[in-house]
Amino acid sequence: MEDKNQQNALNIELSEEIAEGVYSNLAIISHSHSEFVLDFIRLMPNVPKAKVKSRVILTPSHAKRLLKALADNVKKYETQFGVIEDPEPHGFPPMNFNTPKAQA
Repeated sequence: MEDKNQQNALNIELSEEIAEGVYSNLAIISHSHSEFVLDFIRLMPNVPKAKVKSRVILTPSHAKRLLKALADNVKKYETQFGVIEDPEPHGFPPMNFNTPKAQA
């Protein structure tokens, strides 16, 4: 059985640059008949413009697997650390960082 597991093992490499990750506080998801596009964006306080920091393109079957895996991980997280509060369950959350408006 061990030989079979070794044959099916997947060697995944993670470069230092990718391991640093990209911070995102907004995701926009769109789709066509053949793919899902996930754009990860970083909004900054009092800045009316934001840039897409990362884009991930998935097949519909991979998107569904990601949905299930994320739901499973959120459930495990909440079991360990408690329920994640959703302060804005309806619509776009306000991005108010309680900082004064920028002035030049």
